[in-house]
Amino acid sequence: MQQNHLFEYAVIRVVPKVEREEFFNVGVILYCRQHAFLKAMFTLNEEKLRAFCKELDMTEIKKHLQALEQIASGSAGAGPIGKLDIASRFRWLTATRSTVVQASKVHPGLCTDPMSALEKLFTQLVL
Repeated sequence: MQQNHLFEYAVIRVVPKVEREEFFNVGVILYCRQHAFLKAMFTLNEEKLRAFCKELDMTEIKKHLQALEQIASGSAGAGPIGKLDIASRFRWLTATRSTVVQASKVHPGLCTDPMSALEKLFTQLVL
């Protein structure tokens, strides 16, 4: 029998007008210490976002989301933040920001397979 392990996750949001605090869920970041797992998944529904705010620079938003994904994976192109240990990268990714791309508060859960948990959360909260 597989054992459940604690994981933490945050929802990645696009906040077109920060002062209005309205947002669209575009992704999920999941961290599980016991599995040494940190991954970000996202999708960008440009049509939906443009209907809400025509001034959004989709290219810039995509760059920010790709940077989050690179930092989560610790890839070489992630700069100095990408070289941090996995827990520090998760804390950096989920730190409170007042920018167009933000993370929600961190939430806990239990899983036996972090990738399956990430996919389930992504489907429930983003798609």
